Amino acid sequence: MLWAVYCVDKPDTAATREKYLEAHRAYLTTVTPSIFFSGPLQSDDASASVGSLFILNVKGRQEAQAFIDNEPFNKQGIFKSITINRMRKGRFNAGLVDVA
Repeated sequence: MLWAVYCVDKPDTAATREKYLEAHRAYLTTVTPSIFFSGPLQSDDASASVGSLFILNVKGRQEAQAFIDNEPFNKQGIFKSITINRMRKGRFNAGLVDVA
């Protein structure tokens, strides 16, 4: 089942995010089979990351919670808020490319 994990950064955490970016990416590599989709949330002008979105394919909320509990940005206190919601795949356009 799919779970959306929506994380919003605390203000003024860009330097901490940058410091732990490699650890964050390494962690995501270890859990890749569970990630349906993920990416940073950005400011409107794309000049700054403001959070993270993970769509996970895991068995339940406990696995989604364990994922984010072990996520390096979360462990370093970057996130101001984390919301976890079960979801179902509705529309999916695999052919859509980034227009930016």
